[in-house]
Amino acid sequence: MNLIARALRFAELPSSAGQRRSFLQALNVQRRVITALMLRDALVRFGHENLGFFWLMGEPLLMTCGVMLMWSVGGMDHGHGVGLIPFVLTGYTMLTLWRHIIGHMGHAMTHNAGLMFHRNVRMIDILGGHVILESLGGLAAFTIAYIPFYMWGAVPAIHDPLLLIGGWALITWLAFGFGMFLAGLSELSEAVSRFVGPLMYITIPATGAFYMLSWLPEKAQKVLAWSPLVHPFEMFRGGLFGPSVEAKFDIGYMLLVCTITTAAGLAMVRTAQKHVHVS
Repeated sequence: MNLIARALRFAELPSSAGQRRSFLQALNVQRRVITALMLRDALVRFGHENLGFFWLMGEPLLMTCGVMLMWSVGGMDHGHGVGLIPFVLTGYTMLTLWRHIIGHMGHAMTHNAGLMFHRNVRMIDILGGHVILESLGGLAAFTIAYIPFYMWGAVPAIHDPLLLIGGWALITWLAFGFGMFLAGLSELSEAVSRFVGPLMYITIPATGAFYMLSWLPEKAQKVLAWSPLVHPFEMFRGGLFGPSVEAKFDIGYMLLVCTITTAAGLAMVRTAQKHVHVS
């Protein structure tokens, strides 16, 4: 509890009794709350000692580099004008982000219910802070891996940084909405949390981690285009490879799906919050 208090102390802004905060003041409080929750989450998960915060970036980085090494030793090559290293780097960093965000959402509400003791902390802040931390850590891992590979000449220069970041932001948003729904549902049913792991494996073929839509038969493209996970992967690779690949994505469809999943997630969290007891 002392750790929580230290991490969240600066999030409390004094205000006069009966005085309403302005929008900018409320926004500043929200920013400070989210920052404190991110620091607290990182400290609880990785601690102060040894490698500490490095593991936030180190976990996805080691997984990605390990897969690249195994595929390289096995002589695997994707072809289609795309090298093995950039293909794996883009696919596995995105896949790791999706799996990490969703994987930590099971019973996240119960495990963090004590934080609701703080006046300015809401459950949406706790879940949002976790998602932002994972997203920034994954993006940092991608950057750390990308720079030496680029200097080595193994990956191309980023063609469209805005498209690349847009794909990363959309899969983060999608994972946030879907993760909130799972977090709320796991509070209502114990069995749900047991299916999160298998669900992550089941969704892998629908993520686009191992292919691009343009490489598949037309019928398969039409089916997989309905998967909202494919579009951020296509955007991310399109931002990196540029015109050397044909990236197929629909931003309008993604915005619609992300909005719907976020609305459903918020409603589920609101419902499940009645069953969570603050101790």
